[in-house]
This record gives sequence, structure tokens and C-alpha cells, in this order.
Amino acid sequence: MTDTSGLFPGKHFISTVLDALETKTAMSGGLARVYLMRAAMAGGLIGIMYLTNYAIIAAFADAGGDTFLSIGRMVGALVFGFALVFIYYSKSELLTSNMMIVSIGAYYRRTTCMKAARVLLLCYIGNILGGFVVALMVVGSTLGDGGVGEQMQAGVDHKLAYLGEGFGGWSDLFLRAVLCNFMINLAMLLVYNGLIKDDFTKSLAMIMSVFIFAFVGFEHSVANTVLFTMVGMQHGIDAGLALGNVTIVLVGNFVGGGLLIGLYYAYANDDRRYLRKQIVKATDEAGA
Repeated sequence: MTDTSGLFPGKHFISTVLDALETKTAMSGGLARVYLMRAAMAGGLIGIMYLTNYAIIAAFADAGGDTFLSIGRMVGALVFGFALVFIYYSKSELLTSNMMIVSIGAYYRRTTCMKAARVLLLCYIGNILGGFVVALMVVGSTLGDGGVGEQMQAGVDHKLAYLGEGFGGWSDLFLRAVLCNFMINLAMLLVYNGLIKDDFTKSLAMIMSVFIFAFVGFEHSVANTVLFTMVGMQHGIDAGLALGNVTIVLVGNFVGGGLLIGLYYAYANDDRRYLRKQIVKATDEAGA
């Protein structure tokens, strides 16, 4: 058979993703409770690291001046970048990276719409449960008091303000969500493609992808859900605006991770059409 590794260098990435999909599909079916637990761990880690991000911002803000606040946002975003590293190496389940995985599986017909929806729905439920547990801990402690709570509230107000700006605000929010999961799954592409062998470089790729989305202001559905839960349980929140935000961001995240990374690379590394043409060509030459 013709060696297509040079023409389709992402085949290892596709193979790794399809193997991961098989595991996730099996777990979400016969081991749903364990799958929910893994997803809850991811949601909890997002909550803890997002809280840490705002704590760092608050600490720099207390030091005084807009310059310190800008530095705090940069440092906070960098620390928040470790969330994806913790999730990956703890074998937890995050909704946004699973969007890419099920999309690739659907392209290669290795899953059905129902099974893919089950993977994503159970994962999101688990992410929410993990974030809810962290929110309970924040409410029951002083972790969200003072400057930390003020920064978290400011973050929520900023995210909900998009919904009041009409179509321009909605499209802004949507595009930020697209770019967010594009970066997240670009990092997972680098982790899964087999070219990076050492854990340090893999971790660096994941940290930088999250740093970019957090510092630039992209929108992540799970992070937003957890943040809204933490702030809402403390101070209350406009549930309609929060739901609207999460809905738009979920769609944007799917486009960024599921379509622009998942389907894009699934098609770009599909050698089946090429091989069929080669077989037809070889057959024609043999019959000539």
C-alpha cells in the first residue's frame, strides 16, 4: 500500500483522537458515573484556577495603579494556563476539547450523533457539578471576599454586558468563543500529534493556549459557567443573561474546536480519496 505519511502528516493525530473517542464513548455509556466524576474534576480544577486568576489580579490591583492591574491580568492568565495541564494529566474530561474529538469521530463515522451528544452532555453536566462544588466552598469561606470578589464580579459584569449590546455584542461574544476553543484545541492538536515527545513542551503548549484566551479576553463556556455559579451563589446574577452568554459561547466554542480544528484536520488528513485515485490509476496502467 502507498505510504501517505508524508502527504498526510496528521494521521497519527487522527488515530490518537479516534482511540480517545472510543474510550470516552464506552465510558459515557457503561461507566457513566465514572465519566461524570472525571468531568467533575475538570470543572473543579477550572473553578480553582479561575479563582486563583482573580486572586492574583486583586493582589496586583491592591498594589495600586493601572500598570499593576495590567501586570496582574497577565500573571493571572499565565497561572490560569496551568488548568489545562492539570486536566490533561489527571485524565479529567473537559467539554471544549471533547468537541474536537467527537467532530473528528463523526467525520470518520466512528460515532453517531446520539453517542456524540451523550459524550458532550454528560461531560458538561460533570463540569458544572465540579464547578458547583468549588462554588459551595467559595460561598462557605472567605475566599471570594474583598478584592477577589470585586474582580470576579467585574468579570461577570463584563461578560454579561455583551448581551445588552444587540447583535454587535452577540457577534463579538460569539467570535471570542470561536477563537477561545480554536486555541484550546490547537494545543491539544500539538499534544496528540506525536511530534512533541516531552511533557515540558506539551505543558508549555497548553499553558500558552489558555494564557492567550484568558489574557486577550476570549470566551470559554465551562469557565464562564463556573464563574457565573461562584458569583451567582454569593451575590446573585441575572440568570437570563448568564444563560444567554453560555448558549452563545457554547456554539462559538463548538465552531472553534469542533469545526475549525476537528473537521478541518479530519478532512486535511483523510487519505482515502487519494488512495482510491491511486488504485484507479494503477488499475488503468495495468490494463493499458
